[in-house]
Amino acid sequence: MSEENTPIDAEETVTKLNQKVTVETVGACERHITVEVSAEDVNRVFEEEFSQVAKDAQIHGFRAGHAPRKLVERFYRKEVNQKVKADLLTASISQVNDDEELAPISEPDFKIDSIVLVENAPFIYEYDLEVRPEFDVPQWKGLKLEKPVREFTDKDVDNALENYLARKGTLAPIDEPAKSGDYIVTSLSFTYDGNVISSADDETIRIRPTLSFRDTNIENFDKLMVGAKPGDVKTVKVTLSDNAPNPLFRGKEVEGTFKIKDVKRMELPALDAEMLESLGGFESESELRDAVLDSLKNQLTYAQNQSKREGITSQLLKDANWDLPAKLLENQTEREMYRKALEMQRSGLNAEMIQLVQNQLRQNAKEETAKLLREHFILEKIAEQEKIEATEDDIDKEIETIAIQMGTTPRRVRLQIENAGQEDALRNQIVENKVIDLISASAEFVEVPYELPGSLSTSAINYTAGGDKPEETEEKTEEAPAEEAPAEEKAE
Repeated sequence: MSEENTPIDAEETVTKLNQKVTVETVGACERHITVEVSAEDVNRVFEEEFSQVAKDAQIHGFRAGHAPRKLVERFYRKEVNQKVKADLLTASISQVNDDEELAPISEPDFKIDSIVLVENAPFIYEYDLEVRPEFDVPQWKGLKLEKPVREFTDKDVDNALENYLARKGTLAPIDEPAKSGDYIVTSLSFTYDGNVISSADDETIRIRPTLSFRDTNIENFDKLMVGAKPGDVKTVKVTLSDNAPNPLFRGKEVEGTFKIKDVKRMELPALDAEMLESLGGFESESELRDAVLDSLKNQLTYAQNQSKREGITSQLLKDANWDLPAKLLENQTEREMYRKALEMQRSGLNAEMIQLVQNQLRQNAKEETAKLLREHFILEKIAEQEKIEATEDDIDKEIETIAIQMGTTPRRVRLQIENAGQEDALRNQIVENKVIDLISASAEFVEVPYELPGSLSTSAINYTAGGDKPEETEEKTEEAPAEEAPAEEKAE
């Protein structure tokens, strides 16, 4: 088949289209594009497609592929029109990206059914496109950064071991008023203007100074709940985040009601041979303490990496004040939270800490996502300049690290990531970490003390006080693969 007779399809474009393109800059990441494909190209592609269809056309009264051409065109007009339109759009948009040197970060925004294509006339269409912003890469060599350091003591291990044992602990009802650190079993609901907007039964929540939801926080939660007994009803007013999932109640004051069903306290198990085995096959308390110390060191490594990254990005972002479109921020919020969760899991942080960070990100979704996206664009551009990529070997090692920290298999982690459609998030995380390491290699570090989180001051639950979007019912946010939560974390 000659080049002139090769049809355009989604996989390969042989003949370059004659088209006029106008690109209008709407914002730093937004372009409005108008395209006019020549009538000659339109007719050529129609001719090619009808020629293909005619070879196998089945029309009553004729053998397959032997019907008159005009009859084929009449019978298959609608089908061929849709095929030619799709093929022309695919080829044309790809050519626009190449010719105009655009770097799309989302799919073109248009409705294909509203685009009209006719023979013997130019094919004109327009669309909106989100692209990577244009900017100069800031100076990244020789930065001054802080590095948290700590020599862990036996007391540090004692406190961490207590939290570790809570994984096998049990919550037992107590016949006394609740104290800080105890747990309440409660049915809770939130109302706005007297109408219930969300509710849940049998939520188990640990009493701590702050209770974190996906769209708000209750401060002084411990003062509200200390002294509570079964049958008590506690109420509190809070303001929902401006980024709450349900737009109807963003920034609104709502009232929460907690009906206390039970008060419980964590009972830690005895550290005997059977318990040592169940905690991970440890042969002695000394071996378990070594494992706990390793976990503390992993947390320190995570804190050092976070401090390093935050120090680097805060300096790289000083002049990154370009606007980001609201739609892009909304679309990227869950992706950024997934990437953040993967990063924490590879460092061995538990499910509660991950939930807490995700709640914080959701409550400040627009600001946090904008910051993370600007970081991504700058680090991505440095990676391109320095030819840094994520190899398949890098991906295998990253998945293996996450699997070890979660106590599962690499195959299971890979499947969870693929099922969530987050392969790109993992790849981007690897590339960004490589860039951070490159920048760190030329940086000057100043050591600062690392303060252990100790007993958490915040309980985090996966609950939306303002309810989901009106069109959503029982929708579950796609979470990063999570470890089996210990008893204490399940309770929260």
